[in-house]
Amino acid sequence: MSIRVLIADDQPLARAGLRMIVESQPDIVVVGEATGGADACDRAAALRPDIVLMDVRMPGVDGIAATRQILSTPAAPRPRVIVLTTFDLDEYVYDALRAGASAFLLKDTEPRLIIEAIRAVAAGEALLSPQVTRRLIERFVRLPERVVEEAAPPGDPIAGLTARQREVLTLVGRGMTNSEIAAAMVIVEATVKTHVSNVFARLGIRDRAQAVIVAYETGLIHPGERPAVPGG
Repeated sequence: MSIRVLIADDQPLARAGLRMIVESQPDIVVVGEATGGADACDRAAALRPDIVLMDVRMPGVDGIAATRQILSTPAAPRPRVIVLTTFDLDEYVYDALRAGASAFLLKDTEPRLIIEAIRAVAAGEALLSPQVTRRLIERFVRLPERVVEEAAPPGDPIAGLTARQREVLTLVGRGMTNSEIAAAMVIVEATVKTHVSNVFARLGIRDRAQAVIVAYETGLIHPGERPAVPGG
């Protein structure tokens, strides 16, 4: 079955470019376009796409608010959102992921990487590669401490994790791959995959991007802490 994509951007040229990239692939089809955030919400409800390619800065309802609204609807299945923007700013990375976006890409991303992201997100796989996660961390640690404190959810979401699971979450939050975690913890990679799956299930999260947010918000990693560099 084809992956159904909705493109939301207020710039006609940007929409046309994205459509050209997406429709160059035989397994992906554009089911509609939206010119703003409110329009994206309406079209997502009507067209039921698998993926929404969402611009951030749009008049009226912006892409972050639209993402939050689309992903909060009780209707199932909900689409997954990939945020695309020209603005490489910390608050957009953080806000997009907090709103529930599955990936965050700049508009100067190579077309093949946009296609890869669409396929990965649609398949429900690890939605951000470790390399992208590291890049996210490098931006996230520059956020003011108060932003993290104000955004932290009530309660302790990691209270039910074992010590081993907390260790795994910390290493995932630092952007380490499963093989790197296995080497650091001196266990086999299959065991790491099991731990990661159990951590995600207990926390109710879908991917490594959300794991990064949880690791920071719960204090397993602190703003300003240098991410781990394997072998360094």
